[in-house]
Amino acid sequence: MTPFPSPQHAADLSRRRLLALGAGAATAAGLGGTALQTTRTATAAEPPPASTNVHFFYYPWYGSPSVHGSWRHWQQGEHQPPDDIGADFYPALGPYDAGDEAVVAQHMVWIRQAGVGVIATTWWGQGGYEDQRVPLLLDVAAQHGVRVAWHLEPYSGRTAASTVDDIRYLNDRYGSHPGFFRDPERGDRPAFYVFNSLQIADWSPLAAVNADNLVLTQTTDVSKATHFGGLYNYTNFGDLTGWKGIADWCRANGRVWAPSVSPSYLDDRAVPGNTTPELEHDDGATYDRLWSGALAPENGGPPDWVSITSFNEWHEGTMIEPASANPPAGHGYRTFDGAYGTTGAASETAYLDRTRYWVERFTAGQTSGG
Repeated sequence: MTPFPSPQHAADLSRRRLLALGAGAATAAGLGGTALQTTRTATAAEPPPASTNVHFFYYPWYGSPSVHGSWRHWQQGEHQPPDDIGADFYPALGPYDAGDEAVVAQHMVWIRQAGVGVIATTWWGQGGYEDQRVPLLLDVAAQHGVRVAWHLEPYSGRTAASTVDDIRYLNDRYGSHPGFFRDPERGDRPAFYVFNSLQIADWSPLAAVNADNLVLTQTTDVSKATHFGGLYNYTNFGDLTGWKGIADWCRANGRVWAPSVSPSYLDDRAVPGNTTPELEHDDGATYDRLWSGALAPENGGPPDWVSITSFNEWHEGTMIEPASANPPAGHGYRTFDGAYGTTGAASETAYLDRTRYWVERFTAGQTSGG
């Protein structure tokens, strides 16, 4: 298998922010036991209720020599794992393999800790690396009360017709699994986010699958959403212009509005020389501001769903998966230290805990109708 990054993947990663138009240095070989022990401890207590109206964008594309046979994704930007990785933060689990069952189990514990009940997993085509990770992901997610939706990416040769075929493939192959997400409030239909959908002008072929599926387009331009079941934006730099109009249009036309919120954006280690602006954490103020904006009545809130960018997109620094408070020295890594007044080890899970706070507020707002 050709190692990542391929030119298209690298280009797609560096463009993500532009396309929303309209435990220390653990080695990969040592992660399994550490993650499993953490999982057993974390699952001893009953996890908080999980909202199926809040979705994490999730990335199972990471690989390590101990599981995959070589590094995958962590070396982006010509870095040399395990100490030197293509991200400005360092995972609390170290550079892990998403095919390690113990790692996936720990992820699900953390996702439930955040009060989130659905992950939208990145997916790059039938039989691809990310598709091969789906069976394990579904099994472990189901064990932890998490459901799996789909983030359909712009693989080479993707068309509207191939997307219809992909939706049918995912339904046929995985649709009977208990971990497969179906929205109980919308006819038990599964959800498919279509990233970079504006690359394709004519999406009319979706008429063949729309009745039984919720297919969302990545745009804030409702004129581009005619053939879709909803909208999301993925990247959010704080511009909420037009959100009330989007929410109103979705309600009037039976569509789902799933605005995206993020804690930050920083990709300079993964994409050397990139000049895109950064979105600083500001000790959590950024995340609070975007969540508050998404739920505010003046912006059309509360929306149908909230999509969170992201659980573990480390290359772009949008993740709220715990980041090590003591990363390997000499590489200039940042940490979550200071987030919501936390320091040291307590800061590692600060964004998980804050997500739970916002999920509870969102859920209460939907229940009360405002």
